[in-house]
Amino acid sequence: MTTMWGGRFAEGPSALLRALNDSFAFDRELFVEDVQGSIAWAQELGASGVLSREETLALIEALRGISLVEGEHEDVHSFVESALRASLGSLGGKLHTGRSRNDQVATDLKLWLKKAASDAISLTSSLARALAEKAVAEASTPMPGYTHLKQAEPVTFGHWCLAYVEMLRRDMSRLRSALDRGDECPLGSGALAGTPVSIDRARLAKSLGFARPTANSLDAVSDRDFAAEYLFATSLLLTHLSRLAEDLIFFTSDEVGYAELPDSLATGSSRMPQKKNPDVLELTRGHAARSLGELTGFLALLKGLPLAYNKDLQLDKEPLFRTRATIAVLLPALTALVAGLVLNRDRMRAAAESPLLLATDAADALAATGIPFREAHERVGKSLDSISSDVMTALNRKNVCGGTNPDRVLAAAKKALEVLQ
Repeated sequence: MTTMWGGRFAEGPSALLRALNDSFAFDRELFVEDVQGSIAWAQELGASGVLSREETLALIEALRGISLVEGEHEDVHSFVESALRASLGSLGGKLHTGRSRNDQVATDLKLWLKKAASDAISLTSSLARALAEKAVAEASTPMPGYTHLKQAEPVTFGHWCLAYVEMLRRDMSRLRSALDRGDECPLGSGALAGTPVSIDRARLAKSLGFARPTANSLDAVSDRDFAAEYLFATSLLLTHLSRLAEDLIFFTSDEVGYAELPDSLATGSSRMPQKKNPDVLELTRGHAARSLGELTGFLALLKGLPLAYNKDLQLDKEPLFRTRATIAVLLPALTALVAGLVLNRDRMRAAAESPLLLATDAADALAATGIPFREAHERVGKSLDSISSDVMTALNRKNVCGGTNPDRVLAAAKKALEVLQ
């Protein structure tokens, strides 16, 4: 194995060091971004006169021709350089002029995170649209609303759907904010002090699709805020999905029976023929739990690091790779599950018509006649068996912005669909 740093060493790295130090097995995930950044760097070296036009074109052509293959390499950066040197000889070694693996990997990771965050936004939007479409269809479908997992007041299923739409919209907003803050190019920061090559960093940043270059080279090579924000935003997203999953597990339970899962997104039992298990929803809860560990571990990794780059940061990537892979399979499955839910509207309505759920509405009706609400509350609490309110009347009375009045729910659902297009 050829290293990028062996000049001062009398012997090569031992197998023990390589087993601990080498990261190609996982950071090969950054191959596309490493090539992308290397092409931009070659163009900038050409523009600054370090490379001739012919050398620049040869490097770019060779970079575009590299295929990712298995092999013994320290990391993805040494793999790309090794492939270049095998193709171009000593010219391949010129690409690293003025560049460090420190600013190289920071750039690769930010390019990767921009794609990962954009993917998460798109997938979250699809789930939010599926929920909003359900809300349009079920804006007037009564069901019990719960507090403390006890039946509380009637709501509509559409209103329940829109509660999760709001959570998902906040999740998308957080990811967009992280994208904006992370939209800075570290390339040109060198190992920690900047590069001696007279490059145009603003032009370089623009060529890679960044909004701007980073402002401080020490910070640029050691900053992993974008990664931390991505893990936080996705862990909170997964926390919301876990709550959604828990509700749906409850709604589709044999005891409640408000809905049934689509056959294609449920599993059976190897022992009990009658079982229809909510494995997608249970795995959602499990992945949410794991995402919290990924975030906590990542923050612990960062908390004690002095400036600038430290090898601890090699361990920043695997939590990110795992999280993106989870999001990529989990969100489409939940989107299909929500779209395929089969509701038992009669059972939902019957549950929502329970006198106990209409107690608050009865107390409100008494208060509307001039009786102090505290007294109305006391009266109704002592005569729960005699409540005769109507569920649709109770729903229609909640005619405020954000309330569960069916017309309000329908309007909110249609507005959400417009925003989510």
